[in-house]
Amino acid sequence: MNRLKLAALGAAAALAVLACFAWFPRAAVPVAGAAPHMSDTPHASHASGTPAAAHADHAPLPRRIVSTSPSVTGILLAIDAPVVATAATTPSRMTDDKGFFSQWAAVADKRGVQVLYRNLQFDIEAAIGASPDLLVASATGADSVAQHRTELQAQGVPMVVVDYSSQSWQDIATELGRITGHAKQAAAAIARFDAHVAQTAASITPPAQPVSIVAYNLAGSYSIGRAASPHARLLAALGFKVEGLPPALAAQVTRASDFEFISRENLSAAITGDSVFLLGASQGDVQAFLDDPLLANLPAVAGRRVYPLGPTSFRIDYYSGQQMVDAVASHFR
Repeated sequence: MNRLKLAALGAAAALAVLACFAWFPRAAVPVAGAAPHMSDTPHASHASGTPAAAHADHAPLPRRIVSTSPSVTGILLAIDAPVVATAATTPSRMTDDKGFFSQWAAVADKRGVQVLYRNLQFDIEAAIGASPDLLVASATGADSVAQHRTELQAQGVPMVVVDYSSQSWQDIATELGRITGHAKQAAAAIARFDAHVAQTAASITPPAQPVSIVAYNLAGSYSIGRAASPHARLLAALGFKVEGLPPALAAQVTRASDFEFISRENLSAAITGDSVFLLGASQGDVQAFLDDPLLANLPAVAGRRVYPLGPTSFRIDYYSGQQMVDAVASHFR
């Protein structure tokens, strides 16, 4: 199955003018009165597929990678990159007790990945002390440390900056695979993911009527998944038809990304699907949705066709994407 049909999980085309990856090689040792040599130019790729800037100095492939982005750590683990430490987020139901996202925590523990720093509180001394030969950072999101790039460069830390807001996990895996020398492993991970989706699609019977993806009371907010969102495209690969926000409510949107955010009062009118999938949800969240008096007249509520996508579904990577697929399949076999 075509990977773009399965997971085209980002809006890269719309943001093609932006650099989603930037490579910052290890600085030369500075001399008095001179600034260390650094590249602020996004990498270019050779015809062979190897990033030009990454290997401009014929540097050895990284053997000690640290990640300051838990959202990207799972992708690095999926391609068997040599991750030695990662930043941890604040522990919650989506993580283990260290703050590792639960979809990849067991893999990280098995490989001996250490906590770089906790609660996404950037610690430059910890980053330098881990002696990385590559630091992977995010350009956006709560785990971004892009604002500390200059400090890290000044300490000679080689970096790659990832914008996961505009690329699918497959795109990021492919690029990180090239940079780290794990291109074959990245391709294999993508193939395994695609095969899992295709096999699951062949084993389930989706409803004929369209469905809605709803983020219900996540951090106190309410939103509807776009038909072109990563989650919608993954559901489409499984055979579901996803409907987004009705055009009549466009003026009520307070902010938008892959999901369009609205007030709770507009939520009932915003949900047009005959069934509902709840983002980042467990069965307890489903019950709260069913018990909400503002939603009592929805066909999905009346027919109890409301399904959790699982706590790890808030962002799709190699591990959480498969968990989401399995969560969906459990209701339609």
